[in-house]
Amino acid sequence: MSGLSHVDESGGVRMVDVGGKPLSRRRAVARASVRMRPGTAEQLRSLPKGDALVTAQLAGVMAAKRTSDLIPLCHPLPLSVVDVSVEVAGDGVEIVAAAETTAQTGVEMEALVAASIAALTVYDMAKAIDKEMVVAEVTLVEKTKTPT
Repeated sequence: MSGLSHVDESGGVRMVDVGGKPLSRRRAVARASVRMRPGTAEQLRSLPKGDALVTAQLAGVMAAKRTSDLIPLCHPLPLSVVDVSVEVAGDGVEIVAAAETTAQTGVEMEALVAASIAALTVYDMAKAIDKEMVVAEVTLVEKTKTPT
């Protein structure tokens, strides 16, 4: 139809058949940011053990593991690692999420979901003190595949 992998010749949606593809080591890295008032960032920065940031980090890891439950046509993947970093930087929070697998399809959706959910968790944790936060710049920054 239009080169979209999840659309068949007649325009219907479909799950991509990856059964004939060889296993490969795959890695993807995504970023997201949450922009906020300087005072909000300062409050997040001064938490005793960064509890809000740890909560966001864990939410990102958990979300990556549930990607196929959230995105209808994603394959469930055996993730070998998910790493999410959440850091206060300037007037916001920067999130970097990496996911890896040895499978027949990539893990970019898992990395993007991890970054997105971590960002939304930061938003949820700080919404009581900042009604003007913006989740922004969710983007895939790296995608690699190497033969196994």
